[in-house]
Amino acid sequence: MSSDLRIDTTPIPGLLVVHLPLHEDARGWFKESWQRQKMVALGLPDFGPVQNNVSFNHARGATRGIHAEPWDKFVSLATGRAFGAWVDLREGSSFGATFTIELEPGVAVFVPRGVGNSYQTLTDDVAYSYLVNDHWRPGVSYPALALDDPTAAIRWPIPLPECEISEKDRKNPRLDAVTPMPPRRPVVTGCRGQLGRALMTAFPDAVGIDRPGTGAPVELDLTDVAAVRTWPWHDHDVVLNAAAYTAVDAAEGEGRAEAWAANAVAPATLAEIASHHGITLVHYSTEYVFDGIVPEHREDEPVAPLGVYGQSKAAGEVAVGTTPRHYLLRTSWLIGDGGNFVRTMARLATDGVSPSVVDDQVGRLTFTDELVRATRHLLDASAPFGTYHVSNGGPATSWAQIAAEVFRLRGRQADDVTAVTTADYFAGKTMAPRPSHSAFDLAKLRATGFDPEDAFTALRRYLAG
Repeated sequence: MSSDLRIDTTPIPGLLVVHLPLHEDARGWFKESWQRQKMVALGLPDFGPVQNNVSFNHARGATRGIHAEPWDKFVSLATGRAFGAWVDLREGSSFGATFTIELEPGVAVFVPRGVGNSYQTLTDDVAYSYLVNDHWRPGVSYPALALDDPTAAIRWPIPLPECEISEKDRKNPRLDAVTPMPPRRPVVTGCRGQLGRALMTAFPDAVGIDRPGTGAPVELDLTDVAAVRTWPWHDHDVVLNAAAYTAVDAAEGEGRAEAWAANAVAPATLAEIASHHGITLVHYSTEYVFDGIVPEHREDEPVAPLGVYGQSKAAGEVAVGTTPRHYLLRTSWLIGDGGNFVRTMARLATDGVSPSVVDDQVGRLTFTDELVRATRHLLDASAPFGTYHVSNGGPATSWAQIAAEVFRLRGRQADDVTAVTTADYFAGKTMAPRPSHSAFDLAKLRATGFDPEDAFTALRRYLAG
């Protein structure tokens, strides 16, 4: 066999054959049964095993399966030889696809969730070892398939009547009676907000969660740590956390505790859950984690929030960064389906009002459909996990410039908008501090192959809708 570690694909999507080098001498052999760094680099999913099991088989002809567990497995042999067989029992076009290969200590197989797994020993004393990324729990059922199913038509080396088979496996159903295993579904938290609604549209199979009283499909208080921990997360693979406390000014006073609970405690709980269940956590943050001194903020700029809202969001970022599979997406000046700055300016323009708008806060609009498009892109492209800045593209502009463009598009004169400083606008008011520069450097996002749409192009479409 080859002395190099290599991975081969199979006709079953996600089922991978791993060829393991055996280092032999007069004493025997040594192998690295599981080597995360090398295997992940070659394309094996970083599936996070939590348990190792060994199934020892005394005699040739022992046959087990076909079982499709709701977790991933990595199978290999410590001794002997076996015939491995796999049948895809997941929903989708590959349902019923079959693959077989002979297993020996130098050949291992990664088995994704929902693919039926089976083997037949070809020698005595076969030690079949497997890693799994979830713990068995009572009450969980999963698909199984008859070993002699005529559709799968597995060519067992040893005729099944001559084999040792459990009574349970002899009663498994034929393929036409198997209920396929559904895929793990994404979860959208904060599903009733502007971003949450856009995410639910883009991820129609997602489960929507929001706080009690919102009428969400699932009502769950994300600040209730015990309730969140006991919610059934096993059947979900991605959490899109659009839940947040965003009342920036109220956070400086009566909303302080609520801001910290929603923006720091809840993300910390979700990060803990994501780590435990191997979930990808997508978390949305804000330019308010910066002090706004530099014209464009890079992902590696140290956070320096000016107010409570930014401080609570920065704390949430730290928590999210502890889970391996995370995308932290900072965004700015969000515009979507709901009350927002653009709609306010459009209404004022229609009503004949000539407002004063600050012109010394500079940034870029982020439309929710653009943020959702970037989210989908990062997930579909399997972009490296980490922090990304996301907004629409084009030149950075002030709030006053945006308001003037809204007025122009509504048939008003741009100079019907009066530009004022932040100090003058907030004079006599108790307001949270705002960063004067909110624009992001989008180079890291662009490097993944995503091209942000110009903000004013998106603005024209938004107002025409």
